[in-house]
Amino acid sequence: MKKLLAVTLGVLSAIGGFVDIGDLVAASQAGARFGMGHAWVLLVGVLGICAYAEMAGRIAAVSGRAVFDLVRERLGPRVALLNLVASYLVTVLTLAAELGGVALALQLASRVSYLLWAPVAAFAVWLVLWRMRFQVMERVFGLAGMALVVFAVALLWLPTDWSALARGALQPGAAGQGWGTYWFVAVALFASTVSPYEVFFFSSGGVEENWSATDLANARSNVLIGFPVGGFLALSLVATAAVVFHPTGMSLSTLDQVAVPVVIAFGGVGLAIAALAFFAVTFGAALETGLSAAYTAAQYFGWQWGKRVSPRDAARFHSVLLVSVLLGMLLLFTTIDPVQLTEYMLVLSAVVLPLTYLPILIVANDRTYLGDRVNGRLLNLFGAVFLVVIVAASVAAIPLAIATGLGR
Repeated sequence: MKKLLAVTLGVLSAIGGFVDIGDLVAASQAGARFGMGHAWVLLVGVLGICAYAEMAGRIAAVSGRAVFDLVRERLGPRVALLNLVASYLVTVLTLAAELGGVALALQLASRVSYLLWAPVAAFAVWLVLWRMRFQVMERVFGLAGMALVVFAVALLWLPTDWSALARGALQPGAAGQGWGTYWFVAVALFASTVSPYEVFFFSSGGVEENWSATDLANARSNVLIGFPVGGFLALSLVATAAVVFHPTGMSLSTLDQVAVPVVIAFGGVGLAIAALAFFAVTFGAALETGLSAAYTAAQYFGWQWGKRVSPRDAARFHSVLLVSVLLGMLLLFTTIDPVQLTEYMLVLSAVVLPLTYLPILIVANDRTYLGDRVNGRLLNLFGAVFLVVIVAASVAAIPLAIATGLGR
């Protein structure tokens, strides 16, 4: 149990990236429309985020400082400011979508409009961020998010043609939807797996937990267990949708529809577990994005930051937290669909990805901060190849979004 609790930072980081509100619908939509045709995207995303999260965790453990703090120092305030503005914009949009996801999960359980739940969700998120200790927060919501494993269990319960799923994964195709739409969905799913706030949160979380060079094994365990778990949960969503919806050609667009495979497998009990899982993963993602927004701002401006510091001593950090949550709530009050909001966010996230990952690769090779703990040749080669993939996704995101009407 102690070892399990030690990797909850990685689990919470991964759940925020792989199975937030947009991904709950996007992964299920991909499975419904293309079967297992995008399984490879999740695999690439998991490998890439593991590599860069390992760099971010190692930077935090060896230097005792968060990634964004060093990015500003290493690349200068102008480059870091561009990164800050882009990251904060995407992160606040994501925070709004996550608050909407919490409200939608409560709507699923109560049948009360999500707009009435939105201020309740925002207040609850802010209260947890203000009052709950970091380690308690990561353990409670990291482990609660594991309720989403009900989709993997449902896959065993449903009449699953495993050979057909395997063929779909190994021989991906457009399934009559058009290759433009196929690649747009691929870019969106990829962007969701490597969202900028994931590595900023993970690195800052390592500082919150006072990691040192002696904690490198713990940091790697968080990466190698936590992020693959997130990828597995996302893959379970794709697979259950592929089994239930793909043969019918049905398209998904709401959270209620995402829960259908679990309801078919387990009835009302399945719906209750799915609603709990949706609440846990979106609430956890809201916590992660809220903290990430405040972390990056405070680290750029050199403010005192962190949940390990009292609100009085880190007043500006907590002010950014509060403002970010309020902005997210106000955005929801425009009545924009949280799922649609996340689709826009994923496109923007794909565009700004190089601004996040190139600086991490640079800092991870700087002996000034890491000494002999810099990247090895193999990790640098993989990091460079993955960076090329990131740039390709960034360049293709907006043209594909326009050409396909956001994949519709």
